[in-house]
Order: sequence, then structure tokens, then C-alpha cells
Amino acid sequence: MKPSILFLIRGATRYIFHEEQVDLVVGIGIDTVDVASFRSRLDDRLIEELFLPAEIEYCRSQVRYWENFAARFAAKEAAFKALGTGLSSGLRFRDIEVVKDTGAGSISITLHGKAIQVQNEKKIHSMIVSISHTRINAIAVVIAQGRSV
Repeated sequence: MKPSILFLIRGATRYIFHEEQVDLVVGIGIDTVDVASFRSRLDDRLIEELFLPAEIEYCRSQVRYWENFAARFAAKEAAFKALGTGLSSGLRFRDIEVVKDTGAGSISITLHGKAIQVQNEKKIHSMIVSISHTRINAIAVVIAQGRSV
């Protein structure tokens, strides 16, 4: 049985039940990355393995590009956790893309490949992401949402 929320509205002569569709948290993930450690391992091969072309282009355009790569890596790890799966389930880092809306300044998650299959199986309709980074740490939180009815 799917969960739902019922509202009781008092009318002039009768009570009316109203059912509303609500978003539910299906999963949540958080990850932190030590920027110095990540930077020491960051080379072209690793960048190509972990990131999609648009992510690489954006990060490389930044002054301290390694901080941006670290933050996106944290977001991908947090997304795995929010999906309730990971590399052992056949997902790859490039199945999760961190997209920057340069006009609004916001970011979002776009799923590809096997991650779309997981999304459909778990009935996830959206993923909310927040990232932050300093010269020392990068952190990301991802919330996977589904519908109640």
C-alpha cells in the first residue's frame, strides 16, 4: 500500500477528505573528499574515467580546477549512496553527471546508463544535490525523491 497524506477539510455541512500527492525521500547520501589527497591522484586518465566531457570542460575552466573535480566526485559518491547502490552493482562514475546551470548558478544531477535503470526500479523522480568546497575539503549531499501515490 502506498503512503499518502489525507487532509480533513471542514465544510459548512460536511467533512471532505482530500488526498494529496507528496514527495518522499527514497534515499540520502553524503560524501566528503580531502582535496589535497584527491589532487595528488588526479591525472588525465583518472579524469577521463570519472567525469563526462561537460564536467571536465567546466572544471578545467576554473582557477583551482582540482577543487571542482573533488566536489563533483563527492557528489557522485553521494548519489551512489542516495540510489542505494554503487560500483559493485554495475554503476560507473560516468553514469552520474553533475550539471552546472551557469545562468542560475545552481547544479543538478543527470543520470545515464545503469543509473537510469536503478532510478526506474526505485521509482525515483528527482535528485536534489548540494555541493561545497574549500581548499581543504569538498562535500556533497544528494537526496533522491519519489512520489507517494
